[in-house]
Amino acid sequence: MAVVQRAGAAPLWWLGVVAAGAGLVPEGLTGRRIGVLVGALLFLLAAAVALVRGGRAAALAAKAERAARSDILQARSVTVRNWRRGHRWWLLLAFAAALGSAFALPAAGGMALAGWGTGLWLRARGTGRVEEAREVLLWTAADALGRGAGDPLGARTTRLWTTGTEAGDAAPGGGRRR
Repeated sequence: MAVVQRAGAAPLWWLGVVAAGAGLVPEGLTGRRIGVLVGALLFLLAAAVALVRGGRAAALAAKAERAARSDILQARSVTVRNWRRGHRWWLLLAFAAALGSAFALPAAGGMALAGWGTGLWLRARGTGRVEEAREVLLWTAADALGRGAGDPLGARTTRLWTTGTEAGDAAPGGGRRR
């Protein structure tokens, strides 16, 4: 589950940083100083929104059941690849919107995008803390993610499964196992 949360964090962060950097080039309608201040506010707001949406995860994690031996777990790399392929047009559109907003508020759109990525990364870290405390990995069914690997806690996800921390190639929090 944390793998899907974390899959979007890196591209959103990097696209946001690039858009914010490029967004500093034009003076914009409000000037760079106002744009950066508004961008900092949007960064914090976007990170908070992405982080707060984790309430459903706690409810599903409390009712998680142990995965059966016959359950097939999807590899971390496959999940990340599916998420990024399924969302590439949304990422491109968000990047273009962040660049376009620089003519009104320099750097603000890119900073908001980077804030969203930071919030997703922090949410995955929070899921990792839950996994480490319970000494399990939380999994969602790959078919519940839908096309493009979707939201791990979307409407199609009705339950989670657990395995030991050594199952699969993901570490607690969605990172790579070392």
